[in-house]
Amino acid sequence: IITRILEREGYRVGIIPQPDWHNVKDFERLGRPRLGVMVSAGNLDSMLNKLTASKKSRSTNNYSPGGKRGYRPDRATIVYCNRIRELWGDIPIVIGGIEASLRRFAHYDYWSDIVRRSILIDSQADILVYGMGEKQIIQVASLLEKGLPVSEIQDIAGTCYKTRTLERLWDYEECPSFEDVFRDKKAFADAFRIQYLEQDPIRGKIVVQRHETFYVVQNPPVLPMTTQELDEVYELPYMRTWHPMYAKDGGVPAIQEVRFSITTHRGCFGDCAFCAIASHQGRMIQSRSEESILREAKLLTTLPDFKGYIHDVGGPTANFRQAACKKQEKEGVCRERQCMFPAPCKNLIVDHKDYLKLLREIRALPNIKKVFIRSGIRYDYVLQDKSDEFLKELCKHHVSGQLKVAPEHISEKVLKLMGKPGQKVYDRFKDKYFETNRKLGLDQYLVPYLMSGHPGSDLKAAVELAEYVRDMGYNPEQIQDFYPTPGSLSTAMYYTGLDPRTMEKVYVPKSPAEKAMQKALIQYRNPKNYDLAFKALNLAKRTDLIGYGSQCLIRPKPKEAFHKAVKGNKMTKRKTKNNSK
Repeated sequence: IITRILEREGYRVGIIPQPDWHNVKDFERLGRPRLGVMVSAGNLDSMLNKLTASKKSRSTNNYSPGGKRGYRPDRATIVYCNRIRELWGDIPIVIGGIEASLRRFAHYDYWSDIVRRSILIDSQADILVYGMGEKQIIQVASLLEKGLPVSEIQDIAGTCYKTRTLERLWDYEECPSFEDVFRDKKAFADAFRIQYLEQDPIRGKIVVQRHETFYVVQNPPVLPMTTQELDEVYELPYMRTWHPMYAKDGGVPAIQEVRFSITTHRGCFGDCAFCAIASHQGRMIQSRSEESILREAKLLTTLPDFKGYIHDVGGPTANFRQAACKKQEKEGVCRERQCMFPAPCKNLIVDHKDYLKLLREIRALPNIKKVFIRSGIRYDYVLQDKSDEFLKELCKHHVSGQLKVAPEHISEKVLKLMGKPGQKVYDRFKDKYFETNRKLGLDQYLVPYLMSGHPGSDLKAAVELAEYVRDMGYNPEQIQDFYPTPGSLSTAMYYTGLDPRTMEKVYVPKSPAEKAMQKALIQYRNPKNYDLAFKALNLAKRTDLIGYGSQCLIRPKPKEAFHKAVKGNKMTKRKTKNNSK
C-alpha cells in the first residue's frame, strides 16, 4: 500500500523483500536510493512471527515463500537498518509497519524478558512512522524532495523522531525515561499510562521519553482518513497475488485467506486490553464508501481463480462501520472512558443498517454465491441493537455452519482487566443466537475464542473457565495462551504486575508450568492434558472435580481408582458380615 501511494505521487519505489541480512549484498541490489530508505519488518512483529507464546519456534512462516521459515532475522527492523547504515552511512532511514509502530517507546520485550529501548534508538533510523502511514509517508517524501535535512523533519503527525534538546517543544507530556522504566516497574506502568492516554489525534499531546542523551518524541497521531482518502488508497492498482518470483516455491500462503476478502474500515473502539489495534489504527473508525467496496467486490469476481465466495467483509471488528458517537469527530475519543466497557456508553450509536445494506448489495452481485464475515463481530454491540435484523441476516447468509466470537474468559476479575463484557452478556448472546437459528430452521454452532494465562487469571479463575467449558458440552478449538506483545495494556500488566490505569496490583501467571496448567484445564478432555489438569485441580484444592460424577472434569488416576475400589469392597464385606450376625 505504501509503495503504491508513493508511486501515485510520482515517486519510484524499489522493493527488496526479505533480504539476506548476513551481509550487505542484497541491500545494494537496486543501488543507492535518491531520497532515502523505508524499512518494515513485515505484516507481523518478527519475534511474534517466529516464536509461539511458549517461546518455541514456529514450524512455518505463512508470510514467506512456500511457508518456509528463516527468511527474516530476529527484530528485523533493527537488523535491516544497521545493514543499511553499514552500506550507505547517513542516508535518511524511515521505519514503519507494525513492529516499529508498537515498539516506538521503551517497551517490554517478552522474548528476552527485559525492557528494551525505543526501536528508533536501536535501529539508528531517523524517523519512525506509526500507524498505517499513508499520510505521513507522503509528507516525509515531499520534504526530502525539497531538500530539507531529515534531522529537521519533526512536525509530522503520526511520526516519532529523536532529538538532544526539547527547546522547540511546548505543551507536551514527558513520561519516565528509559533508564527509569528499565529499573522500576512502577515507573514503567506510569510511562505506559501517559502514552496510552495521549493516543488521540484531536486531544492528544506530544509525548516525550528520554533515552540517555536523546529524547524520543512522539507527535500526536495523524488525523483519521476521510472516506474519499480511504477509497483512493484501496482502489490503487494492486496485483492481488504474490510476485511471480515466488511461483516456484508455491507462492506465499498468507495471501490465500485475504485474497478474496474486503477491508471496509479501519480502527476499533472496542479497545480490548490485550489488543494493540487502538495503539496502531486508533479508536476512531475510518470507513470506505459503499460504492468503493462494491467496485472491489466486482473486481474480485473477475479474478481467474474466484470460486464465488467472498471470505470476509469487515475490519478489526466487522460490525463497527461507523463512529462510536458524534462527539468523537470534534473532541476525539474520551480520555479515561471506553465506549463499550464496563457497559456501553449512553452516547454510543448502535446501528447496523449501513452494514446490512452493504452486505445485501454484495450478495446480489453476479457470480457471488456466498459472503462470509470472518473478521469477528462484537456480540455485546449486537445485543445493544434494538432491531434483530442484523442477527437474523448474519445467521441466514453469512455464517458457514459456525460463528466465531470472542468472550475470551468468563471470570469477572479477568474480564474486567481485559476490558471485555461479563459472562452474562455472552450467555444472553448465545441464547439469542441459537434461538434465531432455531426460528430460521438452521443448525449452526457458536465457537468461542478463549484465552488462558491472561493477567488476573489464577488457578481459581482457570478452574472457573474449565467448569464453564464442561457445561458447554464440547471442547473449544481456539485456545490462545496469552501472548505479551509490545504496545498492549495487558503486556504492561504482565510485566509490572500493576494495572497502569489504577496502579492496583494484578496477579500474573508467569511460570511456564502454571501457564501450561491453565491452558490444559480449558482442554481437559484431551487425554494429553490429563496430568496437567490433575495437578492444577489439586493445587487449586478442587479435587471435588476429580471423580466419576457428572460435574467432574477428569477421572481419578488408575492407581487411586484401584485403591478406592478395594477399600469399597472391604467395607461391603464388613457390612455383609455384620448383617449376617
